[in-house]
Amino acid sequence: MSGGLTLDDLAVPLRALRLLAADFGHLSAPAVAVSTVYPDRLELSFHDDLAGFEAWREALGIPPEAVVYREQSHGHTRVLKASADRVGTVVDLVGYGSITAPQPAGAAA
Repeated sequence: MSGGLTLDDLAVPLRALRLLAADFGHLSAPAVAVSTVYPDRLELSFHDDLAGFEAWREALGIPPEAVVYREQSHGHTRVLKASADRVGTVVDLVGYGSITAPQPAGAAA
């Protein structure tokens, strides 16, 4: 869908980002993505900052049961995903966190 889009076509998610920055500027800064592939979406991602993900989830009023959990990288990375409709766009929250291997019994910590 990226063919023929202009920056004006991304105005809605960019406006949402501006409003979120004004309202929640005190929260952890996410990696931000706006894409011509999905011009109606704004992605906020948190790498090794699941607390940041959680703070934004609460701020956006997304219920805990709406968070989808999965794992990737052969079980070494947990991924949390949730979405909310805000100011005419979909805000996708994505959180990535390492999964530490359990220590065998008797192993030094």
